[in-house]
Amino acid sequence: MQILYVKYVSVHVCVGGASRETGLKSARKVRRISFASTPRRISWCYFAAIGNIQIVTVKMSNHQRLDDGMRWRIVGRLEAGQSQVQICREFNLTPSVVCNLWKQFQDTGSIERKPGQGRSRATTATEDRYLYIIARRNRGATASQFSRDLYAATGTRVSRGTVSKRLHETGLFARRPAVCVPLTSTNRRVRLAWCREHRDWSMNQWATVLFTDESRFSVNTDFRLTFIWREPGTRCLPSNVREIDHYGGGGLMVWAGILSDGRTPLHVFERGTVTGVRYRDEILEPYVRLFRGAVGPEFILMDDNARLHRALLVDEFLESEDIRRMDWPARSPDLNPIEHVWNVLGRAIATRNPLREPSRK
Repeated sequence: MQILYVKYVSVHVCVGGASRETGLKSARKVRRISFASTPRRISWCYFAAIGNIQIVTVKMSNHQRLDDGMRWRIVGRLEAGQSQVQICREFNLTPSVVCNLWKQFQDTGSIERKPGQGRSRATTATEDRYLYIIARRNRGATASQFSRDLYAATGTRVSRGTVSKRLHETGLFARRPAVCVPLTSTNRRVRLAWCREHRDWSMNQWATVLFTDESRFSVNTDFRLTFIWREPGTRCLPSNVREIDHYGGGGLMVWAGILSDGRTPLHVFERGTVTGVRYRDEILEPYVRLFRGAVGPEFILMDDNARLHRALLVDEFLESEDIRRMDWPARSPDLNPIEHVWNVLGRAIATRNPLREPSRK
């Protein structure tokens, strides 16, 4: 006999030429049993395959919950003279459920569930408030740490799952934190002033800005967040492991620029340090100067405050070519829309480099 456990609300009873290998797909006769319209819950069910006959055994849970609407319908039919046996068959209920409901209505005149039924909460309202407070004070702690803190403070021992549920009830959820560079009060003030200055710019004004930046990528892997498809329990298989060498692997420095309706070619710097001279000769002359001529005198170059961008020879070149530069607040890479381009490029690099295939002998 072959036992197959399932968890579905509706099952099929098959009789015919269904084999153990094909399961229920090749059965000749299929009878569908649906429990969607009944208040009963399936505790467990399994298929037993014996020869050409497949039998479905379903065990219903002893605990049956009825909503208020169904309770009143049952009481109304009992008052109309319908027997409890007929109601049990019609609503697919056990006799004890109908009997207890009728007895409750005759004694109290109500069909509502008695207060206090069900499992009691493991924590009190005060303890729930305590979990909320310590989670707000220490947002980086884990649910296990909160559980230990609660036990040390109140003597109540709860699981980390209970802690998570209590925090979810208060609107706190575990999420990956946003990442940004460290900012001083001066940085924050300058960033806010820049945003307020440019928040009312029209699309025509932004269309004249060329957003540029450099970024470094590893040709073997990339630090940006990526995902893989794998089966449960196969995390450490060679086919599911991405090799990362933090101290090597060959990196490339690239430069690019974007406009509202266009972009520059992706420029890859050859080996060596990128200096102000290289920035002028490899970027400003062949790319930025041409874009300035295409856009016109309204053209604005956006580059950050890196040392190579603020070299004296770079300033002289921009002045000679009549290229305006946008004032950019320090430590503000998140304000540059080209960061989205780097994110897409990083994911493309990570996808292009496949996972190491397992060795085959």
